Amino acid sequence: MAKPKAKTSEPDAAENLAALRTRIAERYDGLSNRLQQIAKFVLDHPNDIALETVVVIAERAGVPPSALIRFAQALDYSGFREMQRVFQAPLASRSPSYAERVRGLALDRAEQEEEDGPYHFLARFCAASAVALEHIQEVLTPEQLGQAVDLLVKARQVYVVAQRRSFPVAAYLAYALPHSEKPTHLLDGLGGMLDEQVRSIQPDDALIAISFSPYARETAAIVERAAARGASVIVISDSMVSPISRFASVFFEIKDAEVQGFRSLTASLCLAQTLAVGLAMRSPGGK
Repeated sequence: MAKPKAKTSEPDAAENLAALRTRIAERYDGLSNRLQQIAKFVLDHPNDIALETVVVIAERAGVPPSALIRFAQALDYSGFREMQRVFQAPLASRSPSYAERVRGLALDRAEQEEEDGPYHFLARFCAASAVALEHIQEVLTPEQLGQAVDLLVKARQVYVVAQRRSFPVAAYLAYALPHSEKPTHLLDGLGGMLDEQVRSIQPDDALIAISFSPYARETAAIVERAAARGASVIVISDSMVSPISRFASVFFEIKDAEVQGFRSLTASLCLAQTLAVGLAMRSPGGK
């Protein structure tokens, strides 16, 4: 008599929010464009997912409600409600998400009848930046910062790359890190020499890469090459599903302040300063 075939075990659905966020990042590339759109919304608006109905969430995410069910099933849940419970579980101990606080800030400002002018925008940028700084204190951990500083301390040399809006963060790091006697190179591609600059990266080096949406293709290509060469990669970006996050030895998710489409670098520069000071404290002359 033939033996019955063993049942193939199905993947278990993630039971906590941290595991779910990790699974979304791991499976992101294999999702359709619409499900990728939902993935980004889910990661950025956890409280919306926990509290709102499928219809409201679908409207805010710009997708049909049926797509939310398909998204949950793509993550091994039986349906959207089962996934939603994972977001609801830690809600009592969590503050509103960054996106929700910024949305509330925008609504508060919209209700005011002030004239638009330089001082008015200064006040709005200051308020939004305060939210961004509060947010990084909530989401970044001592373990993350410690691991990143360890990589910088151990690195033979540090390379830094960023393009366009995020370039000032890289420029600051290229200025600050050498003050701790750490050889640091800014991958700026001056004179069309970017390829030659990247070739210098060795396995015992570290790369700090900064990129925000819309992500620079040049930065993504450099990160992939550095990782392939065995270098440690510290990533500063705005989403777990950014093109460079998958290569990160340490990943920092940063939500910078934004006012009417204009984004500051307040939180990113705060993190950059923290890394620079952390390295200085570990240098021979540090305390």
